[in-house]
Amino acid sequence: MPGVESVIARSSAHLRGLWAQDQPVFGLWTGLADPAVAELEATSPFDYVCVDLQHGVSTFSELPHMLQAMRAAGRAPVVRVPVNEAATIMRALDTGACAALVPMVNSADDAARAVAACRFPPEGERSWGPMWGDVRDDGALPPEEQNAASICIVMVETKAGLDDLEAIAAVPGLDGIYIGPNDLALSCGYGRETYRTSTDVDAMIQRIVDVCRDRGIVAGLHCSDIDMAAHWASRGARMLTAATDTTLLRGAISRTWAALDEAAGLPEGRGTAPFRTPNRRSY
Repeated sequence: MPGVESVIARSSAHLRGLWAQDQPVFGLWTGLADPAVAELEATSPFDYVCVDLQHGVSTFSELPHMLQAMRAAGRAPVVRVPVNEAATIMRALDTGACAALVPMVNSADDAARAVAACRFPPEGERSWGPMWGDVRDDGALPPEEQNAASICIVMVETKAGLDDLEAIAAVPGLDGIYIGPNDLALSCGYGRETYRTSTDVDAMIQRIVDVCRDRGIVAGLHCSDIDMAAHWASRGARMLTAATDTTLLRGAISRTWAALDEAAGLPEGRGTAPFRTPNRRSY
């Protein structure tokens, strides 16, 4: 039976294989904290699943159970850690992530610290702590094998990060830059504008995509819907989160209720409260 590192290696190879062919990968974002949901998502056809420890309801308490469930389904996820801190990045990788997605990276020094936390010496500064070493035969593979499998992606989502973009993209060992379009627009003074409503926001995103391509690393983007993911795939982004589990669940509930309403001929006004329309805007 394959162990956590072999699942990590396969998951990493899947992503890197598509990137080597200049193909986009499409992902599913999970903000929930349930192992059963995690296992279901891990069986999906999406190229990756990202567990959000920054803004989702999951914490490091739930992460081992979620990643064990995903491993049972043959998938090692991407994990967005809550902060650019070595201990949090190392713990995500020790638990079984194939990639660390590191938020709020504002400089080349920030990016270099994230990369160092993802790799054992001499390539980095990751400390040795095999969480599953006593559980699985391959729970403590040689450092060089784990280094080869781990993927480090940093988020550029602030004006400071955008100002230092070229230096960030040039950091040795960095696999990619993932764009947080909401925070990027907010930090640069555009409020809740999007690439759909602002040519300046559109140009900022395209600049990051172009710099990544020039440097030979992956440009990623958090997308609000499949149209956005397809649009930016056509413009060079190669890691695109196309859906979020909470949004998918809400949409399925709404569609099912609408179909039931029509089929059963329910009285007008049934089901309108407390199921309110969320106060969200696409990005």
